[in-house]
Amino acid sequence: MMRDDGLEGKVAVISGGGSGIGRALAVAYARAGAHSVVGYLPSDPHDATDTVRAVESAGGRCAAVPMDVRSFEDTEKLAQAALDEFGRLDISVAAAGILRRASLADMTDEAWDDMMAVDLSGVLRVFRSCSSRMTEGGAMVATSSIAGGVYGWEDHSHYAAAKSGLIGLCRSLAVELAPRKIRVNTVIPGLIESPQSLDSVNSLGREGLDAAGSIIPWGRVGHVDEAARTIRFLTSDDSAYVTGQQLIVDGGLTVRWPS
Repeated sequence: MMRDDGLEGKVAVISGGGSGIGRALAVAYARAGAHSVVGYLPSDPHDATDTVRAVESAGGRCAAVPMDVRSFEDTEKLAQAALDEFGRLDISVAAAGILRRASLADMTDEAWDDMMAVDLSGVLRVFRSCSSRMTEGGAMVATSSIAGGVYGWEDHSHYAAAKSGLIGLCRSLAVELAPRKIRVNTVIPGLIESPQSLDSVNSLGREGLDAAGSIIPWGRVGHVDEAARTIRFLTSDDSAYVTGQQLIVDGGLTVRWPS
């Protein structure tokens, strides 16, 4: 049966597509009849060819491009790959990010600058490269976090600042790109089980995630495919009049009265 969400035949560029939400999103697009170009960091331990295989198993097509969002040359290469491989670019999702623990006392300029270069400026670079090649009526989504997007997080002020900054970036781009009918939104994932959150050094780890499930109204942390399907919605015709917004995906965590 033909879907009516307008994603059939569309092409999405996804940074951070080697694992986590980015990989799940590429598969979600394949199931909707869309194709994807995923950017991945070559030094990342997760294999982007696994993303390509998962997309193909779901009936889609996927190209994997080694790149680093710290480099404008690389984001240009990522965006151009969509035109070279599929002849069009309709959707851009900035899902690449890093997470590092550092207290204010231990925060170096280098640690701060590296976080901003990836988690904030990296999104700008991806969107700048993609928007110049995007068809009218396109859609862009940045992945923020409840850390910064809603809550503070001790020992993660640089991460929270970058994720908070994405909200202002996307609101402003939503206004700027509206004449081209390009929508720009932000998804704010809550506690999602992913390779990043399973890192017990810089994030919660397995034990922390399990404990967090008890304070979430839904009774568990989220899955990457649940965040991915939300992004798919924000880039489909089902959200055709939604732009400059932030959608929280957290199982009710941010609305629960403290007990």
